[in-house]
Amino acid sequence: MRAAILESYGEPLSIEEVESPEPAPDGAVIEVEACGVCRSDWHAWQGHGEWADDRVPLGQILGHEPAGRVLEVGERVDETRLAPGDRVAVPFNLGDGTCHQCRNGHGNVCTDGYALGFEPAVPGAFAERVHVPHAEFNAVHLPDGVEPEAVAALGCRYVTAFHALAHRADLAGGDWVAVHGCGGLGLAAVQIASALGARVIAVDIREEPLELAAAVGAEATVNGADEDVPAAIESSTDGGAHVSLDCLGRAETCRNSVDCLRPRGTHVQVGLTTDAERGEVALPVDEITRWDVSVLGSRGMPPSRYDELLGMLESGALDPGALVTRRVTLEEVSDRLAAMSEYDTRGFEVVTRF
Repeated sequence: MRAAILESYGEPLSIEEVESPEPAPDGAVIEVEACGVCRSDWHAWQGHGEWADDRVPLGQILGHEPAGRVLEVGERVDETRLAPGDRVAVPFNLGDGTCHQCRNGHGNVCTDGYALGFEPAVPGAFAERVHVPHAEFNAVHLPDGVEPEAVAALGCRYVTAFHALAHRADLAGGDWVAVHGCGGLGLAAVQIASALGARVIAVDIREEPLELAAAVGAEATVNGADEDVPAAIESSTDGGAHVSLDCLGRAETCRNSVDCLRPRGTHVQVGLTTDAERGEVALPVDEITRWDVSVLGSRGMPPSRYDELLGMLESGALDPGALVTRRVTLEEVSDRLAAMSEYDTRGFEVVTRF
């Protein structure tokens, strides 16, 4: 099969013929019909993460947002639960289904889990086929009528935004939500927060993504290149945001996210840092303490809670397809990753030809 392999950090991925995966006894092989190109792939491609012992090794097949059809399952997989022909999405945060976290509904932080496309044990989905371990736990059935390219981002950006807002921040209808950074993750957060009944203010330094944010639910926008972001949000929201997400992972956006909150507000960190911050960002701890502010982290979403999100897709309350702005080939992935270095992408870009 054809696959895109990381051979050198920051250099074009190598498109090669590699051996097709075979299913482990509890695993499944998926024919990839679509796979999102995500900023987390960009971090891996850049070689980020050594400060957290989390650098993706060379030789890795990247890609962690797949949707497709089951080709084959292992001998221990119950085919009444998962069978060849089933249409599925695959989370990037793969759990084993047996640890304390998985058994208590927190499979996204499985103590023995895997990160699809980021470690050798789980080659990624910039490939014609991908193997999913513990498939009954990890593979998520898709509703009829939902196109693969529309759900290709469920494995990372969309589910991360949903989990951050609905589960971690406990978002309530009418809350003001500030979204800092309107790339794929930020735009997903805008659309989801709006669908959950919140009032959204979107922040970026480019007009084009701000226009797209307004089209998918943002009530107000702030251009950080021209405005004092915390002051503009405080003015627009009559006192500050109830919930604020940093979707970019820069020191400036993280600090703005905390500074724009009203008393007892909640900051959720979903964007990963770059080599400029190396995992560390200074925050106003005394102000956080004084105003009873909550600071949370959020990673992916437990597979056991995908039905909440998929139900909203099936009903039409959410439309990730509205955020798909470009369909690309496997050969074009390197160019799209390079474009992210210049923040020259918008919405969801999805590989649909392998």
